[in-house]
Amino acid sequence: MADASHLPVLLLALALDALFGEPAWLYARIPHPVVLFGRLIGWLDRKLNRAQRSFEERRMRGVLAVAFLAAVAVLPALWLDRLLHALPLGWAAEALLASTLIAQRSLHDHVAAVAAGLEDAGLRGGRRAVAMIVGRDPDSLDEAGVARAAIESCAENFSDGVVAPVLWFALLGLPGLALYKAVNTADSMIGHRTPRHEAFGWAAARLDDLMNLVPARLAGALLALAALATRGRAAAETALAAMRADAGHHRSPNAGWPEAAMAGALGVALAGPRRYAGVLVEDRWMHAAGNRDAAPGDIRAALALMRAACWTQAGLASILWIMS
Repeated sequence: MADASHLPVLLLALALDALFGEPAWLYARIPHPVVLFGRLIGWLDRKLNRAQRSFEERRMRGVLAVAFLAAVAVLPALWLDRLLHALPLGWAAEALLASTLIAQRSLHDHVAAVAAGLEDAGLRGGRRAVAMIVGRDPDSLDEAGVARAAIESCAENFSDGVVAPVLWFALLGLPGLALYKAVNTADSMIGHRTPRHEAFGWAAARLDDLMNLVPARLAGALLALAALATRGRAAAETALAAMRADAGHHRSPNAGWPEAAMAGALGVALAGPRRYAGVLVEDRWMHAAGNRDAAPGDIRAALALMRAACWTQAGLASILWIMS
């Protein structure tokens, strides 16, 4: 259950992020908190993850690395949380800090850049923009593949970058938000099944899966609700049907929920076979009956659905606050 005392601060944080996003002028002068997490994770990886160690030893060192990272994220956040609660306008500073770890605006802008790239510069422009937000080989993608990749990123990162941070802040305040962002950053950097990181990144990947278990399913539900409000009952029902049928077949235990919901709501097919580092991954399609020839207009439709889902999330938080 959300802590009602966090909800008004959360609503202000959502508004600040929607209005201002991540100011480039600010982060050109000071590092973003996620950048600091990334530097620490990179240092731990270099120091603890040596190829000559056994698989089990590297996995144990990965567990210790994640525990250390969690302590570094949570302990200062606990101190800061207490300090801000003791100050007259501490709630405003708390909202500002929280807004830096919620990605509504930045996600929207990065995905919109893919649609603009395809529209303004064709396939080359789309590939250049989508390379900023996905890990697959952009040169292997045609225009439809670029558009699908952008829509998938919109859906998955709506869960990871918006819903999950909001939920963990609502539950545990700044410490919960800091812990989630540290673990999610670790998963994105070392939580891969590669020779280097399969052992060392095991703990980061499993903890990230656990922390996203509820947010991913909530994100799918929010997208279905947004589809009901903006695209009609049929779109919402198709989104729910796609989640039931396809979410469990995704290679991620969580990403399939928002991706399937987005696919069903828009009437497009997402996921499917993809290339990472030159290797073809034979993934199942999310909403296989949907249109596979996605276009810039479908990206913009996905963005409109995400905006509606963000409003839905804020509305539900407001209702919880009023009822508390």
